[in-house]
Amino acid sequence: QVQLVESGGGLVQPGGSLRLSCAASGIIFSPYTMGWYRQVPGKQRELVAAITSGGSTNYADSVKGRLTISRDNAKNTVYLQMNSLKPEDTAVYYCNLNPAIGVAWGQGTQVTVSS
Repeated sequence: QVQLVESGGGLVQPGGSLRLSCAASGIIFSPYTMGWYRQVPGKQRELVAAITSGGSTNYADSVKGRLTISRDNAKNTVYLQMNSLKPEDTAVYYCNLNPAIGVAWGQGTQVTVSS
């Protein structure tokens, strides 16, 4: 059974930084494109960053230049470095395959940006 476990969230002031991690078990994820998604109450989950098996990356316009996705295939882990955080980045952040088909969502990790 595939499990995705996100960690690293927290409360941070505007302009601050966080590094999120997502550890995958039950799957060798190196062949797959992985993504970081986020969701706020009342809104649909949105893809904010993706990384292919070869390391090519893609970002939502709202996070370009501030968030960086990376992966360590040996550790089955994907990361999201978040810099220059804004209050509008407040959300629960999840990782999954991209597209997110066939793998259950983890519990996510809450990121709150507030002074």
